Amino acid sequence: MRTLLMDRLAEGAAASYSATPRSACSTALTPEAQLARFARDALIEEARLTPKPALVDARGSGAHVDLDLATMLRSAHALEPTFEALARASRGATPGHALRTDLARIGRAGEAAMMRATGGSNAHRGAIWIVGLLVGGATISHTPPDDASPFARGGHPRGGHPHAAQIAETAARIARFDDLLAPTVRQPAQSNGERVRQRYNVGGARREAQDGFPHVIHVGLPALHAARAQGRDEAEARVDALLAIMASLDDTCVLHRAGLAGREAAQAGAQRVRDAGGIATRAGRAAFDALERALLALNASPGGAADLLAATLFIDKLVHHRIGGRTVSWNN
Repeated sequence: MRTLLMDRLAEGAAASYSATPRSACSTALTPEAQLARFARDALIEEARLTPKPALVDARGSGAHVDLDLATMLRSAHALEPTFEALARASRGATPGHALRTDLARIGRAGEAAMMRATGGSNAHRGAIWIVGLLVGGATISHTPPDDASPFARGGHPRGGHPHAAQIAETAARIARFDDLLAPTVRQPAQSNGERVRQRYNVGGARREAQDGFPHVIHVGLPALHAARAQGRDEAEARVDALLAIMASLDDTCVLHRAGLAGREAAQAGAQRVRDAGGIATRAGRAAFDALERALLALNASPGGAADLLAATLFIDKLVHHRIGGRTVSWNN
């Protein structure tokens, strides 16, 4: 039985988990390793966030039968080397067919590592694409002319942090090129995401990336920062950001599992929570519980929104990380 007390205990456990302190970057890490650590931590923090509607969290498996929190955490840790490899491949590179193909090759190897870590369960396939591209975009955006490391050195060569939208747009430029090896590896029409895209005429993760990650830059980050500004605790702010993403996203995970009825339940239900003041209010919590019941009844899990929340947390780490002894705020 899921109770508010259980959720609060789980939120406390999530809040007590220390990923990477914002106060300083470790001088022992290369810039590529630091970005990979940020990406890994974003996946961990998304997985631990509780409560999330019909998703794996500290309370249980949500609508999933093959995933639990321990599996999600194993997957996140297993992907850290992949994110570092993506960053290394992007350093000094220019968005184009060669880079896109190289990142896709690394991503497929990462997917295999994820599947080994989870015993064959798809914990983070979408996140490899979404967060992986942003790692590439961040690497290119952060590469200074003298090849010095803004992360390891503790500052940016021009005394500031790259614009969040700049990182997203650089990642989008990579995504707009074709993976030249894709036809020899996997036919696109064979994937669940591609079938959903074709059946329901939605953009999916591919369009999200090619359009510059609008649900991260224009939805997730503003909602996260607005909730913080209203005095929400960090867990509540992150849940509110997830709900903001859900309210407007054509989530291919939901469409795959539950069709148009699932999309309507997810979008409308998330918006009702927001209209009631968010997860922190009594009315918002009641609306959240109703949303979760509806999604569980449909066996629908908003996995696409969860991946975009992880991407939001990754970018948030970059733009709010303490650099050079001061906190650099997101300047959209």
